[in-house]
Amino acid sequence: MAVLKRIPTREELLRYSEQQLLALCGELRAFLVDSVSRTGGHLASNLGVVELTLAMHLVFDSAVDRLLFDVGHQSYVHKLLTGRIQQFGHLRGYGGLAGFPKPSESEHDAFIAGHASDAVSVALGMARARTRLGADYQVAALVGDGAMTGGLCYEGLNDAGASGEPLIVILNDNGMSITPNVGGLSRHLKLIRAKPGYFGIKMAYRRCTQKIPGGKALYGLTHRLKNYLKRRLVGVTMFEEMGFSYIGPVDGRDIKRLTELLKYAKDLRCPVLLHVITKKGCGYPPAEREPDRFHSVPPFDPATGTTPPPKPDAFSATFGETMRRLAAEEPRVCAVTAAMQPGTGLDAFAADFPDRLFDVGIAEGHAVSMAAGLAKQGMIPVVAVYSTFLQRAYDMLLHDVGLLGLHVVLAVDRAGLVGEDGETHHGVFDVGYLRQIPGLRLLCPANQAELRQMLRRAVLELNCPVAIRYPKGGDGPYQSAGGGPVLREGRDITLLSYGTTINFLLEAAERLALDGVQAEVVKLDEIKPLDVDTVAASVTKTGRLFVAEEAVDAGCVANELFSALTLRGVPCRVGKANLGDAYTTHGKPECLRRETGLDCEGLLKIIREVMRHEA
Repeated sequence: MAVLKRIPTREELLRYSEQQLLALCGELRAFLVDSVSRTGGHLASNLGVVELTLAMHLVFDSAVDRLLFDVGHQSYVHKLLTGRIQQFGHLRGYGGLAGFPKPSESEHDAFIAGHASDAVSVALGMARARTRLGADYQVAALVGDGAMTGGLCYEGLNDAGASGEPLIVILNDNGMSITPNVGGLSRHLKLIRAKPGYFGIKMAYRRCTQKIPGGKALYGLTHRLKNYLKRRLVGVTMFEEMGFSYIGPVDGRDIKRLTELLKYAKDLRCPVLLHVITKKGCGYPPAEREPDRFHSVPPFDPATGTTPPPKPDAFSATFGETMRRLAAEEPRVCAVTAAMQPGTGLDAFAADFPDRLFDVGIAEGHAVSMAAGLAKQGMIPVVAVYSTFLQRAYDMLLHDVGLLGLHVVLAVDRAGLVGEDGETHHGVFDVGYLRQIPGLRLLCPANQAELRQMLRRAVLELNCPVAIRYPKGGDGPYQSAGGGPVLREGRDITLLSYGTTINFLLEAAERLALDGVQAEVVKLDEIKPLDVDTVAASVTKTGRLFVAEEAVDAGCVANELFSALTLRGVPCRVGKANLGDAYTTHGKPECLRRETGLDCEGLLKIIREVMRHEA
């Protein structure tokens, strides 16, 4: 049981001895394990950065200085150190503490950070704003958990290093994103870790020259000697080539050394990269042994680390199994993932076909462009990606895939309201942006059987860009697969949706029948192109149309259908329910549906309003 009830203020922390700081680190870890075991959340990454985050708060004042976290799920310790300990009991719950930095939640959160790899770019923008406006604050970005496998990070580093702006990039090097990092950077960092001697010589040399008369001149005269020694010991790092002063690597648990080096980095007044070696899950043996399992964990037994049997993520599992079977049938089938192999259900595929699984790191744009290259040369690539992360590949979808009409299949997982990760993770924008791409087919299974059927069709039968969107979780009451679009005959109103949202309309139709209202329920398997003929035929009979979608309003199916019916001269009274022009907060999906009016009760309220008006 965690006993930590109060976090010292920053003023108090600055008076703490090293022993007191180390004791506090132990208490913070115990609190995190105890609290996250109750609520669930991102645990392993936060356990790894306890000392590092505390050192940052000793050196920087987060109410004034701008501290950025990339990816933001490693910000729990920062939240604890900035007065939010009492809110951790409702972490990631509706109305409770967000799982990521959120400026609307606290002045200490400099920027929102749910997606990876943007912190260096944001930090440079803040540093440049400081310079142009004559302000006085520090800018530091803690970058880790695989964020540096994303291309945006290198765009930021390239510009920041050349800018000369004083800012600090802290590389949290734990060798992991959710699973072990991949690619050339990971190998480069391993080489740096193997040769840590240079920085000690550099610091000793600097101290010596500062103590003797004419030391500054001597420092300049011996600059070539320093560079020679550096190349002999570690070589020039890629970060130094970009224009950064490189410091490290340093032990991420050595709070005294971390504090010293952060202060030193501030004093350099130039772009600095501090390389810190941490261990994901540090201090909690179960998380150290299985950092991938404890990356994002449901409630668990803190004494043993055991979790209840997980609820099967049926759609992801079905996708993975179907992919494995398709690959066995067709040797051109391959899978591409952006650091999400387990989450998208591809573990079995990877085990059976390791040479046909390409994990590109947190680089969705690269994943889609590479898939375009695979398709152009005769392979059948399936890009498995969460809806919220596919947003970052929009240009590649338009330019590299859509323009040539290439046979790239997008398996768009976590579509719709996802839950506790909130605004940055809901898959509610893909309906609008995918339907903009000329020639793309967009399929929407409502259950696992339909996913198997649609994936097989997309891979083996269609010869164009195809996206299949499906939610997290399992099936609802709707069980049919391969039937017609009209699931229930009616004469009074047409209720229309796609995917698993159809379950709420079927429930609403049952409730309406008790009031003597006969609703016709229409399910679209494909929302690009739209089957306007079927909808028009139904609406001609009922005179009313209601469309429900777990998506934002812009680019939604309802608006296109209403326009198409008007152009055809089909008179009808219309209504719709969706997520509007807004971001949706964090919380369990069932709670969010209730709050946004997308559960059965909310839908019935709008349907009955439509029924009150004559067409």
